[in-house]
Amino acid sequence: MSKIKTEKKRERQAAHAERKANKKKAKPAIWDGNVRDAALTILLSVDQNQAYSNLLLHQTIEKYKIDKKDRGLLTELTYGTLQYKMTLDFYLEPYVRGKLDEWVRWLLRLSLYQIAYLDKIPDHAAVNEAVEIAKHRARHRGVSATVNGILRSILREGVRDTTSIKDDATRISIETSHPEWLVRRYIEGFGFEKTEDLLIENNFPPLQTVRVNSMKADTTKGLETLWAEEYSVKRSSTIPECLHIIEGQPARSKAFADGIITIQDESSMIPAYALDVKPGMRVFDMCAAPGGKTTHIAEKMNNEGELIATDLHQHKMKLIQQNADRLGLSVIKPEVLDGRKAKDHFEKESFDRILVDAPCSGLGVIRRKPDIKYTKSVEDFASLHAIQLDLLDSAYELLKVQGKMVYSTCTIDKMENDGTVEAFLANHPDMELAPVENAPEALPQLRENGMMQVFPQDFNSDGFFVAAFVKKG
Repeated sequence: MSKIKTEKKRERQAAHAERKANKKKAKPAIWDGNVRDAALTILLSVDQNQAYSNLLLHQTIEKYKIDKKDRGLLTELTYGTLQYKMTLDFYLEPYVRGKLDEWVRWLLRLSLYQIAYLDKIPDHAAVNEAVEIAKHRARHRGVSATVNGILRSILREGVRDTTSIKDDATRISIETSHPEWLVRRYIEGFGFEKTEDLLIENNFPPLQTVRVNSMKADTTKGLETLWAEEYSVKRSSTIPECLHIIEGQPARSKAFADGIITIQDESSMIPAYALDVKPGMRVFDMCAAPGGKTTHIAEKMNNEGELIATDLHQHKMKLIQQNADRLGLSVIKPEVLDGRKAKDHFEKESFDRILVDAPCSGLGVIRRKPDIKYTKSVEDFASLHAIQLDLLDSAYELLKVQGKMVYSTCTIDKMENDGTVEAFLANHPDMELAPVENAPEALPQLRENGMMQVFPQDFNSDGFFVAAFVKKG
């Protein structure tokens, strides 16, 4: 065979391989006003690249300048499909014959979510859109015919009833779309009823909350400022400086730009109370980025004293500084540092207060990042538990006698929370849990024993854990 023929054969083989590969891939979507196609692109990126759904949503909205009327639907479709992925697969299973490419399966999930959960979208519209997307993305008509056939079969025959599942843990795992191993772990730790409430709550949209900057305004002025901008907002009954946003995007408000408010989940405002800082103290926020708790602590310090805020990465220091500058807080000193090495970096017993808001599994923020529940494994808890203890041990060395330290996480896992506290206290007999007398009345556990677990269903916030210690010496 001549050299030219050999090259031609290789080109044909390469072209054939490329066409074959393309059959298994969805064509990349470019924003053309099709919200469902954009949602599918985000879902595929989350699945294939382990990207965070909340970040991708924000990037997609900003990059393509998606209209306000389309943002809500895009968010609903993306989060809803992720939140109910396992439930949707349970519904699809009887209707799927043979192997499906992964993008086609996500398209079916996305379409079935609209049929099963969204009353405002007509069933025939969801099916027609799915067929058009399949035609646009697929290399042959067979895919769109398959999508059309499966969805129309579901419309005729309906979806399976989950009450046929006899085992309660398996049933609520499917109904709420949480991995069964995680459901059983929760039931063992919290009981069936609390677990069921938690799993159901995880699939509801999170409440938007903001914190009023006490250096610039009181809560009443914060309310009035947002009302003047025609935001629908009300006071929290749990945290005095917290406001609940009923409607509107507070990050786009003049109140935010002027530093009168900042975006923060309500439960994550608890550590600043537990830390019980005073003006003039030397305080260390060990895992500070992006700076929500840091700035809250600075406000409680009346912007007087020294507040060192560290984190692992340089780019996160910029986030902390930007937040501090916008809120007008000069006491914060950002610094790149691994908290586990802090005991070798600072003078021993040199801080009055230390916050260890430790890296964790994030199971308390599933409503904001529904993909979390599918990516975690049992092994994660043990490795995180070890890191959490290392951080606390490092903080212990730096805390003054009679100083206070707070450990917090945005998870609800017992090993990471109660287990870490128990192990830390066992290793350091001169540390003890400290009741937080200045905690809001709505947080009785914290006031009485210095430790509390917040569940998402408690006051419609993120799941969160806080423990306060004092060093007796």
